[in-house]
Amino acid sequence: MTRVQRREQLIGISRDLFAARGYDAVSIEEIASAAEVSKPVIYEHFGGKEGLYQVIVDRETTALNKILEDSLGSAQGPRHALESVVLALLDYIEENPSGFGLMVHQSPEVLSGGKFSTIISDMGDHLSELLTEYFEHLDFPATAIGLYSQMLAGLMGIMGQSWAINREPAKEEMAIHLVNLMWNGLHAIDPNPRLVTQ
Repeated sequence: MTRVQRREQLIGISRDLFAARGYDAVSIEEIASAAEVSKPVIYEHFGGKEGLYQVIVDRETTALNKILEDSLGSAQGPRHALESVVLALLDYIEENPSGFGLMVHQSPEVLSGGKFSTIISDMGDHLSELLTEYFEHLDFPATAIGLYSQMLAGLMGIMGQSWAINREPAKEEMAIHLVNLMWNGLHAIDPNPRLVTQ
């Protein structure tokens, strides 16, 4: 096995172990045993468990960010943007359950960046750009556009986490209901909201 192949093997094995049991529960010994290598091989490639974990999470973060950006880049209007990003997120979860699990259940003490919350925040920023014209058409205050876009992105993130665990309803049905709530919520949004209890 070449050095590059060995590195990829270690990343693949470790990703599955970390996703299944969490960072703290997985030892270097366990990774080495699963890969049928000695511990020094892992240290040589990554410097230790922390370095290995960081590489894995960085890869998954980059992959998901690209998928979401690509889905938004081809959107033709706000409704299409919502559908595209919801389907892209659910597709990613379906195809990469280990990668998604890592980003959602990561060990914050270890990571220097690439957190799932950052991805959700970035998604909110992209949605804000796409929805600005829609909000402005409703005479919505410019200061609230980013806030509502972050709320939409947060809703997608929370529902994505729930769907990753339960896988119910079916992916298309989940997308339909999520887009229905978001789009119809936007469609009937009040540009001058108030609390009725105050």
